[in-house]
Amino acid sequence: MGDLLSHPGNRRALLRELLGSGRPVLAPGAFDAHSARLVEQAGFDVVYMTGFGTTASLLGRPDVGLLGQAEMVDNARRLAGAVDVPLVADADTGYGNPINVVRTVREYEQAGVAGLHLEDQVMPKRCGHLAGKVVVPSEDMEAKIRAAVAARTDPDLVIIARTDVAAVEGLDAAIDRARRFADAGADVLFVEAPTSEQDIEKVATALAGHQLVFNWAEGGRTPPLSLERLTEMGFALVLFPVSTLLAADTAMRSVLARLRADGTPAGVLDEIGGLDGFADREGLAEIREMETRFSS
Repeated sequence: MGDLLSHPGNRRALLRELLGSGRPVLAPGAFDAHSARLVEQAGFDVVYMTGFGTTASLLGRPDVGLLGQAEMVDNARRLAGAVDVPLVADADTGYGNPINVVRTVREYEQAGVAGLHLEDQVMPKRCGHLAGKVVVPSEDMEAKIRAAVAARTDPDLVIIARTDVAAVEGLDAAIDRARRFADAGADVLFVEAPTSEQDIEKVATALAGHQLVFNWAEGGRTPPLSLERLTEMGFALVLFPVSTLLAADTAMRSVLARLRADGTPAGVLDEIGGLDGFADREGLAEIREMETRFSS
């Protein structure tokens, strides 16, 4: 996993194969290279680079459009280099107009991502499950999608078009936009933040025949449906954007409270383990093997 000398083949073609399998592809969120490795080690076929988690890990701030393209691409490159499975990455609004989107797609592609999603919010954007979203005209987003499709040098790079218009103009407007985005060339459609199971089913029915994303946003505005129900509805990709981030946050706050109370971490060592196990998960054995292999 993330073998420094591995040649994992075409992860983009693999992602397309997985999306066309007829079963939802489960993609837990990762916010850094370590969490990406853990997602792969847990047996998942795809890693998702969360913008919310990237912002939290790099800036310690909420997802309100504070990160720029270069910072997001840099994180995507680290995550893609840490794993051998496909990486789907948040690319926010594309960071500008269609010309900016051309550069964004090329940068993400060079970073090694297998797929990316673009959204129709204005800049600066905000998390899809936070209030106060504003969207651009549909025609502007359609132009960005056409630019994204034209910019990719690998036709297998998966372009996902996300619309946040449901919170602004209603679900029918979101479905209409999604259809327009498909006509503009998007491979996968992503209607963000439907607020009821009835709305989710309406999206799935209205957009049947297209590959669809379901954002299982932990604690967000969308109800938490079962995998069985999402399979019945035909969703192709299910994102769990912040499970790893929230788990890490909970664990760190807990151990810090114990450390503050006890004065040392001795009381929690049985829970958190030691350096040896952590180093093993980071691929120490692989490094040792290469040291032996390439020693004089």
